[in-house]
Amino acid sequence: MVKIGKWIARHKVLILILGILLVVPSVIGMAKTRVNYDLLSYLPEHLETVKGQDLLVDEYGMGAFSMVVAEDMELKDVQKLKEAFEEIPHVKDVLWYDDITDITVPVEMLPDDLEEAFFRGDATMLLALFDNTTSSDEAMDAVTQMRKTADKQCFISGMTGVVTDIKNLCLKEMPVYVVIAVLLCLFILELTSGSYLVPVLFLLSIGLAILYNMGTNIFLGEISYITQSLTAILQLGVTMDYSIFLLHSYEENKKRFPGEKERAMGHAIANTFQSVIASSVTTIAGFAALCFMTFALGRDLGIVMGKGVLMGVLCCVTILPSLVLVFDRAIEKTSHRQLLTNMDRISGFITKHYKVWIGVFLILIIPAAYGNSRTEIYYNIAQSLPESLPSNIANEKLEKDFDMANVHMVLMDKHMDSLKKQEMMEKIDEVDGVKWSISMNSLIGPAVPESMIPSEVKEMLQSENYELAFVCSEYGAATEAVNRQIAQIDRIVKAYDSDAMVIGEAPLMKDLQDVTDIDLKMVNLVSIAAIFLIIMLTFKSISLPVILVAVIESAIMVNMAVPYFQGESLPFVASIVIGTIQLGATVDYAILMTSRYQKERRRGKNKKEAVSIAHRMSMPSIVSSGLSFFAATFGVAAYSNIDMISSICTLLARGALISMCVVILILPAMFMIFDGVVCKTSIGFLGQKKNAAGFSGKKKTA
Repeated sequence: MVKIGKWIARHKVLILILGILLVVPSVIGMAKTRVNYDLLSYLPEHLETVKGQDLLVDEYGMGAFSMVVAEDMELKDVQKLKEAFEEIPHVKDVLWYDDITDITVPVEMLPDDLEEAFFRGDATMLLALFDNTTSSDEAMDAVTQMRKTADKQCFISGMTGVVTDIKNLCLKEMPVYVVIAVLLCLFILELTSGSYLVPVLFLLSIGLAILYNMGTNIFLGEISYITQSLTAILQLGVTMDYSIFLLHSYEENKKRFPGEKERAMGHAIANTFQSVIASSVTTIAGFAALCFMTFALGRDLGIVMGKGVLMGVLCCVTILPSLVLVFDRAIEKTSHRQLLTNMDRISGFITKHYKVWIGVFLILIIPAAYGNSRTEIYYNIAQSLPESLPSNIANEKLEKDFDMANVHMVLMDKHMDSLKKQEMMEKIDEVDGVKWSISMNSLIGPAVPESMIPSEVKEMLQSENYELAFVCSEYGAATEAVNRQIAQIDRIVKAYDSDAMVIGEAPLMKDLQDVTDIDLKMVNLVSIAAIFLIIMLTFKSISLPVILVAVIESAIMVNMAVPYFQGESLPFVASIVIGTIQLGATVDYAILMTSRYQKERRRGKNKKEAVSIAHRMSMPSIVSSGLSFFAATFGVAAYSNIDMISSICTLLARGALISMCVVILILPAMFMIFDGVVCKTSIGFLGQKKNAAGFSGKKKTA
């Protein structure tokens, strides 16, 4: 590896030219990678609700719908609005009461359920159907155009409206995320590094790695907005350590090889690669664990971030060394006093009072475990957005004016007996929380011959094989009440048609909850097992992975308990990804200190000396790394109006500080207490000579 390092050092200019040229395809790749703003589209394809959504497209040419509330409008104006909506590309149909009867017929003459469905006080509701899926660009464009067409008296709700608002908010906020993360990281690095220029070079190198990572996402076709928003921030936070390691190694090797900067850098590259390989593998393992989720968002984030860590390592041993060598004189000229120059006193105090820290740890772990197990999780995607957005205002109007929160769809066999259909729909109407239902029977009545049904109504509700019915619910999505309601409706329709399906936003969110509850346990187990195995192989020890994983898992437990004691709930995505990301990204702090502790024990130091030296030498790097990770995520958490992003970044920022503190305060105490166990359960921990002699040398001397 030293030879490769020296080759890189000699060809620094060539590497920088290649690095800059690679920016062009990376930017093109970024521009051509589609961003998916609908998290429900990541549900497994085998689910009945997902199959039902596909059937809607195949059978009806319809993939989504929106409820439009019009307030204080004349019926003739509503009819004109409806006609205007129908002219908008990708709006397949708009269902209103003029599809059933002429608007000159008094509303009071409509059947009660239809009057309740379409009218309430001075408000009326229209149902707009789109010819593509909820998160398709076509459906979102249609909603955007409908909003422009409608006036201030109209409110367009539905999942497509929510997804459109997420897209608009992300496009507005995403560039700011990167700026905030970079500026705060730069501030921390300026305080903790020895040169004003070094942090800029660090950020340039990592910035190129981020561009390469985002550009290569073109091979995935599309990525989620969560991945798009978090990639740069996470990659900046988790790969900053590698740059710090390289610079420290370069400074040490310059003292070994005075006047031979390229040779010093060659050795620094070799040392850095060997040092970061274990820490990068654990970080990649944490992200790879997300790929085991059945909810495909995990695979999306896991692949992109795992790739990002790999890009970070490669740029750290190619681009960054080239930048440092090219700007070496400028680095020396811009040097300044480091903030974290000497932590010997603090380190000495911590290691001396290790029993106190263990006591504090044991006291805190009880409320942490209690809060962690009771933190409330929410699954309603609209809840993660500001209340002032058009989709949430429309949902509020829908609930206020019509006392409705959701519309489910029932897909049934077209050839089912008419009387059975009527009986089934009557039973559905009796389910708690069902406000009304609209089906062929309710629109025209069972006595009307099929030949007399208007063709536009038939096309809207019947396909070649299926018939569609709409069921209005007063219960909000992702609540226990609506989940019970969906289960009851599903039992009713299955009793009449075993192949019938209950689909829509609320059924999808019910499946989302069921799927992610299982994923949460699976991902945590896989990440712990993978990182346990990596640490075990790295240190050839059974006890060390137990200690290191336990230390970081306790930090995760404390982090996840905080929302419970604050009385806050977390979006489901945050609760799933935080465990794996915090474990994979911050276990590096523990590995760094453990490596130095092992090195000092091999040099013949007793446990107290080894722990003291390891703590003192590791602490500045751990603090610098932890603060950088905190800086990269904290600003975004404070700025973002999307709770999915804000909550994840809040947990990561707080998690970086908690992991940093736990490693600095608790890990040395663990080494002091379990040193004997570690030595006995680790192969070659004390070095080959020491292990060969064992304790027999002492017996002979005695």
